[in-house]
Amino acid sequence: MAQEFDKEYWEKHWYDGGASASMAASPPNPHLVREVGDLAPGTALEAGCGAGAEAIWLAERGWHVTGVDISTEALVRAAQRAGTTDAAERLRWVEADLSTWEPGARFDLVTTHYAHPAMPQLAFYDRLASWVVPGGTLLIVGHLRDHAAGGQGRGHGHGHGHGDVEPPAEASVTAADITARLDSDTWEVVTADELARTLTGPGGHRSSLRDVVVRAVRR
Repeated sequence: MAQEFDKEYWEKHWYDGGASASMAASPPNPHLVREVGDLAPGTALEAGCGAGAEAIWLAERGWHVTGVDISTEALVRAAQRAGTTDAAERLRWVEADLSTWEPGARFDLVTTHYAHPAMPQLAFYDRLASWVVPGGTLLIVGHLRDHAAGGQGRGHGHGHGHGDVEPPAEASVTAADITARLDSDTWEVVTADELARTLTGPGGHRSSLRDVVVRAVRR
């Protein structure tokens, strides 16, 4: 049965100890650092911001960031973490369901890292793409579909080092899945990678991740 990624699911995900605690203290995603580190700062949207690591990293580099998440618990953690930095004034936290929320503006940078709301994954990425200004950047970091396992996920390894567990199949895609949605008349695809990496979590536990990374610039 398909997982319902609704507010109840995400509140439980963030309220539970252990995994969410390690995620709340995690560093920014290395794909974000690599892909946008050289961009001139402007306005940014971090879709599914969780505990705010990526949003705060951007704000510390001069971006004015809107971080959106459906989970109250996650946003509490994000605001607490931001309060220990000098970037809080460049951050805005919004509690919203990304499957229905409308930002009311477009952004120079729209990013998402392993987010999956209560709608089909590729349709979610379509929504994010529509919020990028001409000349702006879309960065998608997601769970890579495991062809060897038939895409049948067994749980939720959210990419922050809390277990060597397959992500749910309905939350997993390939680079080709994403780039096929980006019309070449509208988008220049800069990065379309499928990568494996290993994380070391609390207690030295090592976990493996398979990521899909797509960066595109709106023409």
